[in-house]
Amino acid sequence: MFKKNKDDQSLASPPRIGEVQPIRSRNVSVIGPTLTFRGELSADEDLVIEGMIEGTIAHHDKNITIGKQGRVIADIHANSVIVEGELRGDIHSDGLVSLASGASVTGNIYCARIVMQDGAWFNGKLDMGAKMSAQVADEPDDDEEQLDEPEGLTA
Repeated sequence: MFKKNKDDQSLASPPRIGEVQPIRSRNVSVIGPTLTFRGELSADEDLVIEGMIEGTIAHHDKNITIGKQGRVIADIHANSVIVEGELRGDIHSDGLVSLASGASVTGNIYCARIVMQDGAWFNGKLDMGAKMSAQVADEPDDDEEQLDEPEGLTA
């Protein structure tokens, strides 16, 4: 009667900004709305912040979400960052930075990709990495046929 069909199980989709996500009990740390933390924070699991953090956050290979109630005054180093609340500090991300509608970010963002919804507020510098430099073609050999200038055109 209450058996779960294994075929009905679906894979969890990645979090999207503005979407309420259930908090998984494993591999996710949650800073609740009544918690205040000051200092250096690092862990080997994803982090959801609904409280107040001051200091630095180092989650180099993991993901950080600053929820709607989250208030962070810190530099963040993470794989991906979703901001729905308020952040004062720099974001250093190897992947995606997402700013949801209603998010407020004062600081620089260093990332590979960014999504900014209408209604998000950002004041700072955006650096998306070194741009691939254009390669210049080799000079043509004197032996190769040169194109003639079209008639009637003069320099």
